[in-house]
Amino acid sequence: MKQLFKALNMIRLCDSKSFWLRIFYVLVMNVLPLMNLYILKFLVDSVTTGTAPVFMGIEMTTFTTLGIFCGIFLLNRVVNVMNGVNNDIMQQKLIDYISERMQGQSAKLDMAYFDNPEYHDTYHRAQQEASYRPIQILNGFMNLLGSLISITIIVAMLTQVSGWIIVVMVAAVVPSFIVRVIKARQIYAFRRNNTQNYRRTSYYTALLGGRDYAKEMRTFGLAPHFRAQFVEIRKRLVKDLVRISRKLGWYDAICATVETAALFFVTLFLILSTKDGDITVGSFVMLFEAFRRGQTQLTGLVSSITGLYDNRLFVGNLFEFLDLQPSITNAPDAKPFPKKVSRVEFRDITFRYPKMQRDVLSHFNLTARAGEVTQIEGENGFGKTTLLKLLLRLYDTDQGAVLIDGVDVRKYDLKGLRRGIGAIFQDYVRFYCTAEENIAFGDVEHYDHERVRYVAELAGVDKYIERLPKGFDTPLGRMFDGGEELSMGQWQRIALARQLYSNAPVLIFDEPTAWMDVPSRDRFYQTLEMMKQEGKVIILIKHV
Repeated sequence: MKQLFKALNMIRLCDSKSFWLRIFYVLVMNVLPLMNLYILKFLVDSVTTGTAPVFMGIEMTTFTTLGIFCGIFLLNRVVNVMNGVNNDIMQQKLIDYISERMQGQSAKLDMAYFDNPEYHDTYHRAQQEASYRPIQILNGFMNLLGSLISITIIVAMLTQVSGWIIVVMVAAVVPSFIVRVIKARQIYAFRRNNTQNYRRTSYYTALLGGRDYAKEMRTFGLAPHFRAQFVEIRKRLVKDLVRISRKLGWYDAICATVETAALFFVTLFLILSTKDGDITVGSFVMLFEAFRRGQTQLTGLVSSITGLYDNRLFVGNLFEFLDLQPSITNAPDAKPFPKKVSRVEFRDITFRYPKMQRDVLSHFNLTARAGEVTQIEGENGFGKTTLLKLLLRLYDTDQGAVLIDGVDVRKYDLKGLRRGIGAIFQDYVRFYCTAEENIAFGDVEHYDHERVRYVAELAGVDKYIERLPKGFDTPLGRMFDGGEELSMGQWQRIALARQLYSNAPVLIFDEPTAWMDVPSRDRFYQTLEMMKQEGKVIILIKHV
């Protein structure tokens, strides 16, 4: 129940007004139909006996009774409409609220999580269900509340005839309750155990439909292979789900037979009681309808309870993800990052990635000084890019320390550290935003129109941008309308401009000229010389 109440509290925090309105509407919607059922008794008796009904000591005509009946019906419909509007508002706000929570959680977690398949399983389960599970929990609680209110009133009606009718009504839904709990547990276990299979199908869908994969999928004729993989996994998943559904379907059929038998015997009892004159025709109509609605409400109660149980299992995935905690955080007395840096030192560094069997770096030492270009060369897998990740504290060392001006990077303010190090990664990101935004992302908190143009010129990409249809306001990439695609070399210079825009005292270049032509490389080394003159600490990573 703890997970359910956490989900309810999340919904309340998302939109308190809509939350309490929903509870009010549920109360009204469950009371009004039963009030009308009671009015119906008087209406039927007035027609069959010809006597004026007396309600709460007041004698009413048939037309007055009919007017009250229709008035309550209309009020109930209006409340249903208002509840629907309120529910739509709440659902959209909840989707946005949870999406923001998940995005914020992803942004604060360490890189180590993203290298762990278990994290991706957790994220997938949370993402798949976050948009609808919490609202289902709210609906489940509201339906449970409504069913309890209705059943209480119905029990009060049925006790006028016989208490055993209530016993039969309750006993008839017990088998259904058991079957639904079993089904909820089996479906949850199935989906959790097959999380990676569901992730694989999502991956294959991205391969077959994504622009980034389109060239090689067609060049190597890979579409039939991945389609076959997708179909094979989906066939296995569907086969297992059908097996579970068919098995439990037989039990559902038995439950339906038990409920039908209960309806038959209770209806027969009411018919005989009416024939014997023990109850009026109006009472028969009221009691029959009360019993039928009682069965429906009890079935709804069972559905609400088992649905809450089912959703409790699934919503646990969301809170499992939201409860993850980063290991790389600010020290309690974190130091501000210096505006000028004279020295970066890697001292006796040993590091291996989580769950790997070998060290990527072992007792590594290097010192880079301001006003110099420090080159790191090595073959693939040497650990060159890993040094950049350690410097940015995307990971922490297993042994040794990374020092900036003699201070361990773990003692600096984390945000200040990362803003103080301008990095261009080998696998830089192509943001499908405007050219201006792509560059200004280098320091998103301090936008400077003129500096964007200046660093674009330093990176040698300004002429390309100015030839675009809207210049610096042109969207890049073909993901959205009006976008213009660039060559890989042009994209790389956009990434270089983004790095230079940061104006960080420490600059790290990871294979920055891999896609550049000869003139562009010459321009890059001229810019590098300029940065050296400005007293930057420059680390240049190259492959051999």
